[in-house]
Amino acid sequence: QVQLVESGGGLVQPGGSLRLSCAASGSTFSIDAMGWYRQAPGKQRELVAAISSGGSTTYADSVKGRFTISRDNTKNTVYLQMNSLKPEDTAVYYCNALIKIRIELPPQNYWGQGTQVTVSS
Repeated sequence: QVQLVESGGGLVQPGGSLRLSCAASGSTFSIDAMGWYRQAPGKQRELVAAISSGGSTTYADSVKGRFTISRDNTKNTVYLQMNSLKPEDTAVYYCNALIKIRIELPPQNYWGQGTQVTVSS
């Protein structure tokens, strides 16, 4: 059983910073891409940032230059450093990972439970 456990959300003032973490545990033969999505009330879930197993990154235009995604493959963990936060960044942030649990099986998509980020004065 694979689990993605997120931490690091909370309430922060505009202009502030937060760092999200997501650790994969359980039977993980290999982890391919990892990423962060977010969903604001009344809106669709959207990709925030993603990182490949080799370290290539992609970002939503709205967070470029403010957010940084990174990963520690030795800890099966992905991070999202969020700086210069704006009220429009308020959302539930979800961790996502493409994981092979056994060599003979295709990779599957896994999601974390979500962590709330609220940017407000």
